[in-house]
Amino acid sequence: MTSTDAASTETAVDTDIIDALAGIGAGDALDTARRRRHDAREHAQGSFAALFVPDDTAEVSLAERAAVALFVARLHGQEAAIAFYGALLRETGRDLGAGAGDALEPLIVAEAARASGEGPFGAFRAENAPESTSGPEYRVSSVDAAYALGDRLAAALEHAHLLVLHPRDASREALGSLLDAGWSTTGVVTLSQLISFLTFQLRVVHGLGAVGAAGAVATSDRAEEFARLAASVARAAEGRVVAAGGSATTPPVPATETLPQPPRVTEPARFTQDQLGWKPWLEPLAAADFTERHYTALVERERVHMPYFRLLARDPEALLERTLTDLDIFHNPDAGLPRGERELAAAAASRFNGCVFCASVHARAASENELSRDDVQRLLDEGVSARISPRLDALVDATVALTATPIRFDATHLEALRAVGLDELSQLDAIQAGAFFNWANRLMLSLGEPSI
Repeated sequence: MTSTDAASTETAVDTDIIDALAGIGAGDALDTARRRRHDAREHAQGSFAALFVPDDTAEVSLAERAAVALFVARLHGQEAAIAFYGALLRETGRDLGAGAGDALEPLIVAEAARASGEGPFGAFRAENAPESTSGPEYRVSSVDAAYALGDRLAAALEHAHLLVLHPRDASREALGSLLDAGWSTTGVVTLSQLISFLTFQLRVVHGLGAVGAAGAVATSDRAEEFARLAASVARAAEGRVVAAGGSATTPPVPATETLPQPPRVTEPARFTQDQLGWKPWLEPLAAADFTERHYTALVERERVHMPYFRLLARDPEALLERTLTDLDIFHNPDAGLPRGERELAAAAASRFNGCVFCASVHARAASENELSRDDVQRLLDEGVSARISPRLDALVDATVALTATPIRFDATHLEALRAVGLDELSQLDAIQAGAFFNWANRLMLSLGEPSI
């Protein structure tokens, strides 16, 4: 048995994290609905495992992953996730020094509280998007916090704040700041995947929690449950790293990489349904360096010719699980929300977050799947306040509320969805489609730029 094979057989995380955070029990109506979307459920959990139970921590330590997750959870004001990721930091923090996890937890919560706001903020660059909004920027400014966090973690928290609250303001220069702080290109990809995944996970948790609110249990009554779950995740992660021949307690060696030359792009002037290109700010993995592990992560081998997928393939396990999650959310034909409406939710999230590339792909897909091209274009031209029809308006409004940070989605949005005919499975599809594009948008916006 190879070290990789050994790692794959190490203790797994048996508890589904989304179910646990949302308080979904076996046999619940939501449990039944989630099992109708089996691959999305399995691979959302797989994405969590790829990012928090990896077999390689050479680029991003377990404690760094937990610390960033706690910061992101607090920016969202998501109490269950704060409790769980805080406990995970306490469990994994020893690779930052004895008792470091316990000491860092309140510091990170305090930094996130100081950095919080009601986003997304940032400037739209498209001429048919006049809705730019300003908001607080975040820097680790106190000497004590900078000393306690260190350069790498401080830069990671600043990056997390940018992606969570200022996705429209992501830039090549921001990636340069991470490299200057000792992050490697591969480490930046993993960090960006982790932050972006969390913006999906927390929105699914929130949305499902709203659907099942009648049976909700207060987070304060579940602290011991989350502590036990965090301990289980930490043990699984440490066992997996050791089985793969690594060390869970050795911090990453700071890298000394620099940004490549900026790409030449002609930026699209408007939100459009036309086909666009995308160029990365970091160096993608060279096609010549792809192994079968990397090709497996692509799912479709021809994606090796696409710079976006070659860049994400620097963390192949995270890419594989993300892709399989995506495919089931948008392509599962077993009843639920029609494909065109799932695509419209993706386009609405992208329009609100300011991702011209994602909006073009999914607005076009909505038009190709039985929605009116003119109606879809109205969303792009007029923004998420455009009125199309009662059903589509309810879907867009729910998606926008889910995409806001802190998340605004609540019972009123559910009532509106039910009123236009969405059953529980369709509500799940709407939640997962909108939530997923918070993940996709942040990767596209933070790692490169669109081009015509």
